Amino acid sequence: MEKHNPLNSHSHNGFEIRNNSGGQKKEPLLNRIYRFDSRHGSKMLKFTAKSVFKIFEYLYALAYIPFIQKRIPALDPEQSDMSWIPINKNIEGAEGIALPEEVVDRLIDLSNYRVVIDFCACRKVYTCKNYPEEIGCIFMGESAKKISKNISREVTREEAKGHLRRAIAAGLVPIVGEARADHDLLRIPPNGTLLTCCFCCECCCLSRFFKRGPADVIHGIMEPVEGLSIEITEDCVGCGACVKKCFVEAIEIKEGRAVMSEYCTLCGRCAGVCPENAIKLKLNNPNAVDDVIKRITGRIDLS
Repeated sequence: MEKHNPLNSHSHNGFEIRNNSGGQKKEPLLNRIYRFDSRHGSKMLKFTAKSVFKIFEYLYALAYIPFIQKRIPALDPEQSDMSWIPINKNIEGAEGIALPEEVVDRLIDLSNYRVVIDFCACRKVYTCKNYPEEIGCIFMGESAKKISKNISREVTREEAKGHLRRAIAAGLVPIVGEARADHDLLRIPPNGTLLTCCFCCECCCLSRFFKRGPADVIHGIMEPVEGLSIEITEDCVGCGACVKKCFVEAIEIKEGRAVMSEYCTLCGRCAGVCPENAIKLKLNNPNAVDDVIKRITGRIDLS
């Protein structure tokens, strides 16, 4: 008897697909979108994928309408808690701390189950030219078992850590925590047992459309690493390199200098490209790793 897969049992937002026995079963729309490719996909399916992602591009703008925001769980700051974990190259006060490896490694060690998605859906849909498409998200926790095996593979702790390091080596910055939007996309009921570790690029990630929503909602969803701050120093010459790198357009040049807006999510990308080293990330918390782990595991059960 075929094992029941709760991911395929939802009757909403599904495509009808035939199985080998001639029967029918549901597969969530996003599973079909995730795994379209040159061999199995179609022009219509690719169009559908881009259309769905185009809808999500404007999701955060709906948060300006209170009546609508209250009815979309992905826009509720109480249902998400995500953090960018910057790559520690020149973070003042983080000497001796290997960000982001220490944070993600400890979460991996705590997890009882882990899967790696076979590719990044954002980079696939937007045809990324800058980063590897095959580096997908890591999902951890009991609910990760509900993710379709058509688009994911179970991994050991060491395999997950290896995947993390390949992503960092490629220049991808991890974003870690509880993402209600992922529950909706994957059709997995939220129950506090699904941890997302996404490896986002500034050119394709759907989070770049945070800029279309209210800053207070975005900061309710995105929690900075405890004690992390950013400063643009007097060494700034207004070259604009940071402006081009900022995926939420939180920086602009005013009167010959870069100025940060309230939309900054402390991902650290701008500091990494500044030719004058004028943007400083500072960590004023020797217990930052412990604090991030405590916050995340306070919401998500990885056992």
